[in-house]
Amino acid sequence: MIRSMTAFGAARVESPEGTLAIELRSVNSRFLDINFRLPDELRALEGLVREKLSQVLARGKVDIRMNYTRIKDDTLQALDEKYLSAVAEQLKAVRRQIPDAAAPTLGELLKNSGGADDTMNPELWATMCTQATSLALNDFQANREREGERLAQSMLTSATSIAQIVSEVGHALPQLLEDHRQKLSTKLRDTLQSACPEGFAQISGAEFSARIAQETSLFSLRIDVAEELARLGSHVDELQLLLAAGETSTGAAKAQPAKSKPGSVGKRLDFLFQEMNREANTLGSKAGNLSVTRAAIDLKLLIEQLREQAQNIE
Repeated sequence: MIRSMTAFGAARVESPEGTLAIELRSVNSRFLDINFRLPDELRALEGLVREKLSQVLARGKVDIRMNYTRIKDDTLQALDEKYLSAVAEQLKAVRRQIPDAAAPTLGELLKNSGGADDTMNPELWATMCTQATSLALNDFQANREREGERLAQSMLTSATSIAQIVSEVGHALPQLLEDHRQKLSTKLRDTLQSACPEGFAQISGAEFSARIAQETSLFSLRIDVAEELARLGSHVDELQLLLAAGETSTGAAKAQPAKSKPGSVGKRLDFLFQEMNREANTLGSKAGNLSVTRAAIDLKLLIEQLREQAQNIE
């Protein structure tokens, strides 16, 4: 599946103890880089979230925000009479030494007697975190796949343009050689006639044709780009296969852990574009006329555009 590394996902889970919210934001990166922004009370959940993301994501810089809101229990809890009697006796003993000692507040009495518990239930909040992470990750992955599909369609359009340029250059080569042969023949004829008007009487037609054939052969060797065109065509086929395979991935393939893949599509594409750019450079260096030079420039522009788009693919 072609997935973009730029995406956003969010989720919120509620329980009797409170609400937990999580946000996932990512941009492109060569490796998987997970950064957390959590309250201190939720630091213990960082490992759980990191593990779930590492099972699904292969590349990208991911920023994670988590917040929580606890629901306060305003129900007045009953105080133990024995506890109150013990506090009262202790207060009398203190006031015998410190007459103006203040009495404890109701909140202090509730807290110290166990009537109000401010501690978090770790199991409950871990369960809420798991649920919220799964929901946010589903939203996050859906956004990545939608953006990845748009990128794949755009790259397929560019691949079609490259294939068209390669085909046009391949079909133009025979005519290019013929044009060069005609120019060479005219130039040799004009040069010989200018140097020696009677020169043609001393040179046979066979010798003249052999000389033109020799020069044309040398020229054809200098501008021979058949191998470069063949490799470019092969690279375009590979690009289309990679993008098409990503579009037709099944649900089972989507659920496959990232670590089990032999390599991410983004890295494969990056290597492929390096090879395509090398062939385009060679094509430009062997250009026999202006049209081939322009074709090489157009190829390099399209390949650079593809490389920029592939930077966002996982």
